[in-house]
Amino acid sequence: MSESLAVQPEDVRIIRALQVAPRASFASIAVACGLTEGAVNRRYRRLRADGVLRVAGVVNPGALGQSRWLVRLRCRPGSGAAIAGALAKRDDVNWVALSAAGCEVTCATQSRTREQREDLLGRRLPRTAAVLDINAFAMLRQFMGGRGHYWAALHGALSPEQESMLGSDGSPFTESPVVARDPVHLTAEDEKILEALAADGRASLVDLAAAADSTPGRVSRRLHALLLRRVVHIDVEIAAAALGYHARANLWLRVHPSAVKEVGRTLAQEPEIAFAAAVSGPYNIHAVAHCRDLDELFEFTSDRIGSLAGLQSMEVSPVLHHVKQAGTLLSGDRLVGPPHTRSSVT
Repeated sequence: MSESLAVQPEDVRIIRALQVAPRASFASIAVACGLTEGAVNRRYRRLRADGVLRVAGVVNPGALGQSRWLVRLRCRPGSGAAIAGALAKRDDVNWVALSAAGCEVTCATQSRTREQREDLLGRRLPRTAAVLDINAFAMLRQFMGGRGHYWAALHGALSPEQESMLGSDGSPFTESPVVARDPVHLTAEDEKILEALAADGRASLVDLAAAADSTPGRVSRRLHALLLRRVVHIDVEIAAAALGYHARANLWLRVHPSAVKEVGRTLAQEPEIAFAAAVSGPYNIHAVAHCRDLDELFEFTSDRIGSLAGLQSMEVSPVLHHVKQAGTLLSGDRLVGPPHTRSSVT
């Protein structure tokens, strides 16, 4: 990201305020951040236009009774970017990263139906000639993810008192089973609300009501219920480079079974960790780390991760290019919004 897009201290305060309460009014954010409402409005719109941040509603298929999977693909040299790009255009693939000199693609499926998942993992990817090897891991328990967690750069941007001024319009992430035992059944109205939130997580109740052919009061009640049941969370996606993070990596940990929960919970407290989950397969924990550079990544993984009790081995796979994160496409270092078409992988 160019120097002109570097964020200012005021921007960092606004970003943190949005993490705490992503649908808070500009007036409320202004009071908490010590800025004017007009300044918050202008800075937010510039950050969004510059691809520094995006607020979007992200659906959790687990609340709907559907499992989530992580997939690692080993590809023929020169083909990884094309496969990653095709996967990123699918609405059932939530994030995509390119690693290993462009020969490895890692992605997370967010399939809303079993048929959708089986079509991707059981038919389309296996018959893709450029894919040499596929490993799929069921997500068993999520320890960190979604909104509300601290990036190291945001820690202390607002005081606890300032954050308390904002309240919250949805619970921050807490550890929970990946698949709900009592799944939520969505109505046609719910689907329209979720579609509108995916485009803009800060869409007004009036706009959501128009999209859902409903009333603002009814939409307000349905949105509250969807947030409470964790069908959706309002995520604040951040372009990592804008906050000085230029080294991202997938961490694959092999941990003694008795230590999986403790290691997962410890990872969730680390500001460098943006995501952590227990998964099936030879590596039983997967995490995503954001660091400022490769030296910081080395120090973090060797000193703080490497010393965790129960850790048996670890693979650190630096990300060459992040193609999609939490449903948002990237172009270089910029967030460019959701895909508009659903692509097959052939």
